[in-house]
Amino acid sequence: MKITAKMVKELRDITAAGMLDCKKALQEKEGNLDAAIDYLREKGIAKAAKKSGRIAAEGMIFDGITEDAKTAVVLEFNAETDFVTKNDEFVQFGKDAVKLALDNGITTIEALKAAELNGETIETRLTNLIAKIGENMNLRRLESVTAEGFVTTYNHMGGKLGVIIEMTGEATPENVEKAKGIAMHVAAMDPGYLAPENVTTEDLKREMEIARVQLTEEGKPEKIIDNILKGKERKFYEESCLVKQVYVRAENKETVEQFAGDITVKGFSRFKVGEGIEKKVEDFAAEVAAQING
Repeated sequence: MKITAKMVKELRDITAAGMLDCKKALQEKEGNLDAAIDYLREKGIAKAAKKSGRIAAEGMIFDGITEDAKTAVVLEFNAETDFVTKNDEFVQFGKDAVKLALDNGITTIEALKAAELNGETIETRLTNLIAKIGENMNLRRLESVTAEGFVTTYNHMGGKLGVIIEMTGEATPENVEKAKGIAMHVAAMDPGYLAPENVTTEDLKREMEIARVQLTEEGKPEKIIDNILKGKERKFYEESCLVKQVYVRAENKETVEQFAGDITVKGFSRFKVGEGIEKKVEDFAAEVAAQING
């Protein structure tokens, strides 16, 4: 099949591999994006990459938490330009929307849009704000977490990234401080899973198949590959699972699980502005086409 500049751009955004490498991978795998990602990893050209990749849009992440630290909400509110996200009315709208969700137990974007604030639905207020500012905006996604133990949030990079952490135990100052440290770790390290038991059989099989191809191409004898793969599996868990990762602020290589001590991480959510949203493409596709066809 014909490999287009747009396909190359998408693979490059996800893997950060070179354009010619991306074109070759897509040709080898007949345009299959997921297979091309695996091909680049097998060749050592790209590391593990999430499908959302680095594609971005403008906006802010807003978060809030109830006084009893039992419920937290994180909301992504998008706009077309970064300039608008710094507008006071845009920021206030996001704060009001999160507070409304917290105060009324709202757990979905649809319910949030239908909820009323000062006699108007959020959807109507958003329509009015769009008309006033003159730029399209979107309440994209919302997550609400209620814990038996407690929750905490972390907002990073001026609202470009937000995290909710759910923990066991009581919300003592010491425990909350630990939870905030773990939330900061999630923001920095972007773990794919909570713990090894959360890794699906399919995901693990895929990782091991990629590792096996790499080892075979390196010329490793078949009889020792299985033993090497056991170490690769352990390393995969250590790199991908939150509780097995080395805590980002640790001085003694302790894991997140060890840092947490008597409390346990029950779950986490990480929102990054614009994940999976295609931004307006201007001249980049033409640039790619020139390089891969030249």
